[in-house]
Amino acid sequence: MTQEHIMKKRMIRAVIFSIVTFVALLVFIGLYIDETRRVQETYRTQFIANLNHAADSIDSYLSADGDKDLKYRRIISDMSCADNFAFLLDNLTEDQKINMNELTSCLLKYPQQMRQEKRLKALKETVINLQSNLDKGFENANAIVAEIDKKGF
Repeated sequence: MTQEHIMKKRMIRAVIFSIVTFVALLVFIGLYIDETRRVQETYRTQFIANLNHAADSIDSYLSADGDKDLKYRRIISDMSCADNFAFLLDNLTEDQKINMNELTSCLLKYPQQMRQEKRLKALKETVINLQSNLDKGFENANAIVAEIDKKGF
């Protein structure tokens, strides 16, 4: 065997190895994209489920005769979970994520204002619009936050 023949064999092996490596890389990129999509679907499902729980908690609060403090804490908990999942979603803009966070912050910081029946009904409408993935939900959330007297209780 000549040196030239040995080099041709090595070059053919290197080209084949490169092609196999490139195909494997493409497969792993495809798997990564598919898994990312699946994870986003899971986050979206959890986001909607928490919004659904929040709507149920608001109904429970509005029709409650008993412990309203516990029911209000459930609303806060459900909205907090939805807020956390909102930050994990890729299909929401930064402004929409900030609107969700501000709405949750208002529930925490200004309970006397947010417990008003008018605001809770507006919050329920907002939550239902958010579940339906409507931009109107984020606009309503922004309007609720704008109504709050941030210097008061």
